[in-house]
Amino acid sequence: MIRTGISTIALALMMAAPAGAQTSKQGATPTAAEADAFVERASKEFAEFSIDDARIQWIYATYITPDSAALVAKSGAEGTEMAVRFALEAAKYDKAKGLSPDTKRQLDILRSAITSPAPTRDGAAAALAKLQTDMQTVYGTGKGTLNGKPISGSDIEAAMGTSRNPDELKEMWTSWHDNVGAPQRQDYQRAAGLLNEGARELGFKDVGAMWRSNYDMPPEEFAKLTDKLWNEVKPLYESLHTYVRWKLNEKYGDAVQPKTGPIRADLLGNMWAQEWGNIYDIVAPEGAGDLGYDIGELLQAKDYDAIKMVKAGEGFYSSLGFAPMPETFWQRSLFTKPADREVQCHASAWNLDNVDDLRIKMCIKVNSDDFVTIHHELGHNYYQRAYNKLPLLYRNGANDGFHEAIGDFVALSITPDYLVSIGLLDESKVPSADKDTGLLLRQAMDKVAFLPFGLLIDKWRWGVFSGGIPQSGYQGAWDALRLQYQGITPPVKRDETKFDPGAKYHIPANVPYTRYFLARLLQFQFYKAACDQAGWKGPLHRCSFYDNKEVGEKLNAMLEMGASKPWPDALEAFTGSREMSGAAMVEYFAPLKAWLDEQNKGKPKGW
Repeated sequence: MIRTGISTIALALMMAAPAGAQTSKQGATPTAAEADAFVERASKEFAEFSIDDARIQWIYATYITPDSAALVAKSGAEGTEMAVRFALEAAKYDKAKGLSPDTKRQLDILRSAITSPAPTRDGAAAALAKLQTDMQTVYGTGKGTLNGKPISGSDIEAAMGTSRNPDELKEMWTSWHDNVGAPQRQDYQRAAGLLNEGARELGFKDVGAMWRSNYDMPPEEFAKLTDKLWNEVKPLYESLHTYVRWKLNEKYGDAVQPKTGPIRADLLGNMWAQEWGNIYDIVAPEGAGDLGYDIGELLQAKDYDAIKMVKAGEGFYSSLGFAPMPETFWQRSLFTKPADREVQCHASAWNLDNVDDLRIKMCIKVNSDDFVTIHHELGHNYYQRAYNKLPLLYRNGANDGFHEAIGDFVALSITPDYLVSIGLLDESKVPSADKDTGLLLRQAMDKVAFLPFGLLIDKWRWGVFSGGIPQSGYQGAWDALRLQYQGITPPVKRDETKFDPGAKYHIPANVPYTRYFLARLLQFQFYKAACDQAGWKGPLHRCSFYDNKEVGEKLNAMLEMGASKPWPDALEAFTGSREMSGAAMVEYFAPLKAWLDEQNKGKPKGW
């Protein structure tokens, strides 16, 4: 997850604002010169506000108290009043004649890049800020139970990945969703109403349409694009689902996991069933499943701690020619969970001054997942630094999927050969070619399994914002989408007193989620392009471009573009293609797909 000064204001908690456009004459058609002056003024005001606001956001995320919650709500209200004031004014300049392409693009960013608009009426910004802060506080301080004892969010995530006791899994899943999700239901309904009211003032049908307008194409076309991309990879997911369901049935029996129908959500090694890699031991193919190493165990054997893990991630980017993180990064980041206070453990990357005050916030544990997450979060930081000389409004990703994909495509290069290069894995332990099925399956359990979850989060919210999902049907619609796309079902009966969407961080934080779906596909496009540039000739999934300065140079050229050009231009700069596609992912996993289909012969598909 990315957090920057500009995104804190314009992409995360933006809510409301009084005011109208400051044109020279009431009712007069704005001029291009006035539009240029407005963009300059807005950028200056954003820059001045953003540093203190980002500091307040950081303090709240790393020191959750009633005082820090009050400060972040107040600052959020002030910033969002500014953001929507500028969005309303930008809309009035949109039709000015003679606008330069740069000014037109920056006006579009000001108008559509807000994620949480609130109405301009008095008190609306403060009301929405408080609702969103209250929901995030419920999430950040929430606890589930294990064997009847309270357990924190970060600890329950870890326990969901290691427990193989279905009763424990059911207890953890149910307690987390009941204790964290359900209390947010009424606040979310009120927040959604305010958000829609604000979006309509900006000229959008609803908040979902506003979010979808931020991809250099009409909102309806973007929705169609996501459906097209899903259909490209859906057969791969269905093959994986069929195989995993069968293996879970072998493990737990018909009473826990039937041979047909959906998979029980709590059995997949993750609180949200979004990534399944933690249960690889259950599904590992006989003979090919034992890779001979586990990254978490390798880290522990080499006495890695949180700092050493981050240093390793930094080392990968340095090998591509990127400068190291500044000293302030090491002084100011939060790497481990403090023992004396509540923090938001959800991993995020920050640039507090929009220049080089780079930080990450994580509660790092020495395991494989966090090793990969570190590479992901650092990708945000290197992207942030690459575009830090652009005009302020361009200091962002080409689209939000790009920002998420950069670190993930680097993490795809965490191959056995790479682990040998950095001294984690003995060369004699590099898996032979007959282990490729296991390597690919382990990757698919996270990368492929995530795809429908990455899509349905916002499909649910688009439905809520459009009115297609009424408040009386929040839970039912959520369960229906989880069944339709993921083929999963809750371990216990749910009803409309529940609010399971709120048990996922991005719902109370109001962070759009389609970016993660796009990132899962873009990372494979970026990865294949990097491997082609590096002249890799072996199987695609074995490629590592570690220590390749040519790849780093081309990558940096794309990163430096920030949001200054439409995303197809940035995509073309690195990959040679102007279209997002699932083809690279399908190619990467083609050997696994063939193997899965062979294993699934005679077994029922679908749910």
